Amino acid sequence: QVQLVESGGGLVQTGGSLRLSCAASGRTFTNYVMGWFRQALGKEREFVAAISRGGTNTYYADSVKGRFTISRENAKNTVYLQMNRLEPEDTAVYYCAADRSVRVGVSRHDYDYWGQGTQVTVSS
Repeated sequence: QVQLVESGGGLVQTGGSLRLSCAASGRTFTNYVMGWFRQALGKEREFVAAISRGGTNTYYADSVKGRFTISRENAKNTVYLQMNRLEPEDTAVYYCAADRSVRVGVSRHDYDYWGQGTQVTVSS
């Protein structure tokens, strides 16, 4: 079992930046692929970004490619999501997730553990 706690959400204007953090505890952090997902009001939860166990490989949804960067600091059991050039369409609850498998998944069904989410609101 791993526990995940997100932080860093908030209200920002269009074009602004935020950095989300997700602190993990409970198991060896490097045993998990880490991902970020988001869910806007009335919509399905969707993939945003993922990073391999060692941090070498990253994957992004097309909608955030070039604007968002996922990274991890294994010594601190933390994964980050740097979000730049934010748009109103990025408004959602952002969730951190952990996957025990080796392969990096982009589906929410690939992930075993979830945080409680942090709200990101981008005003126009």
